[in-house]
Amino acid sequence: MIQELKIKNFMSFRDEVTLNFEATKDKTFEDCHIVEVVPGVRLLRFAMIYGANASGKTNLLYALSFLHDFVFNKPDDIEEETGSEPFRLDKETPNEPTEFSIKFYIGNIKYWYELKLDQHKVLLERLYYYTSVQPTKLFERTWKDGESVLNFNSSVIKINQAAKDELSLKCLPNMSFFAARKQVNVAMKEIDAAWEWLRNGIMPMVKPQTRMFEYASEKMLENSILKDYLLDFVHRADFNISDVKTDMIKQPIPQMLLNMVLQDEGASAEVKEKLRKEKSLDQVRTTFIHKVHNSRGEESYVLPDEYQSDGTKRTIGVEAAIFEAVQKQSLLFIDEIEASLHPDLVEFVIEQFLSQRNRAQLLVTTHYDPLLNTVGDDLIRKDSVWFTEKDETGNTDLYSLVEYKGLNRISSLQKAYRNGVFGAIPNIKK
Repeated sequence: MIQELKIKNFMSFRDEVTLNFEATKDKTFEDCHIVEVVPGVRLLRFAMIYGANASGKTNLLYALSFLHDFVFNKPDDIEEETGSEPFRLDKETPNEPTEFSIKFYIGNIKYWYELKLDQHKVLLERLYYYTSVQPTKLFERTWKDGESVLNFNSSVIKINQAAKDELSLKCLPNMSFFAARKQVNVAMKEIDAAWEWLRNGIMPMVKPQTRMFEYASEKMLENSILKDYLLDFVHRADFNISDVKTDMIKQPIPQMLLNMVLQDEGASAEVKEKLRKEKSLDQVRTTFIHKVHNSRGEESYVLPDEYQSDGTKRTIGVEAAIFEAVQKQSLLFIDEIEASLHPDLVEFVIEQFLSQRNRAQLLVTTHYDPLLNTVGDDLIRKDSVWFTEKDETGNTDLYSLVEYKGLNRISSLQKAYRNGVFGAIPNIKK
């Protein structure tokens, strides 16, 4: 589980900001919102971020996405850029490094990973773990005299010089240590635990335009448990769907498109040969069975997915992603969770996630402010609510609802938010 994420000089975050999943002492919804990973450390399973358009709330999700992708990206050559996006509304920051820090728990062991990089190279990379109050360094990578220098804690990581030299050789300046690590056959149990969590503990970002239904269809084809879960969800959400069927069909490829693929240097020889022989692609087809009641009684009709609403398909896709996050006990982050969803469905999706109590975490951005009226005594904890706001320099600030005093005296958090009490709303000039 993630305990804390820090970002500095990335996209609209010029100054360092911290997203903290550590719960306050408030006992509200203790059983479904909180996991006590070790005695005294209680982590939140859910957080949501409000902010005006272009305030930077989506950039926070992009930061998580970039960190995850960079950790495992293997560049084609040494000249490829890292992809870092420093704050650009300043003369100095484009030439300064981007910094990330993430603290997370694997079981009852706390880890701390730091990364500092510019657009061309990694300047600093460290991994710690905690066996006591103080962190123990596992490895450190620095940039010195034009090359990366790796150092390991010999009291924990037993690695011979030959393996260390090979790791140093594989670790290009524009890639992470973790991307190089799996290219070398050496045992590093403590480091590999972090590698595995970073790979599986953070899921891909879900955007409003992400093709979630296609994702759900493919997952249902291979997982009958997921299909049953989604059917139960749509029944309870009153979608008038009694069954969903998925199967793989052969879709003919137009000759013009086939020629383009065969000429594509990026396509493998195996793929080209298969297409040349079959002249078709495997494609998932999803159909829905709807039951209706009319003057003839109960009847069933089969409709293809193109007859389903965008909201139906997005809801099914989002729920499929949540199902996977719960199964893997990972962090899932969704931008604008309310996109194409009815307000009641937004609350139902969150409620369903929280009802499945394990170490999975859900982070969402939203403009749907009625959710604020569920804070405190219905669905959401106060410490789950965050805001983003840009100042006149273009820098994004990130802050928590619990930083405000007197919340218990506010009768409607939604009205207070709309009235500008917490900031993070558009400054519309009249």
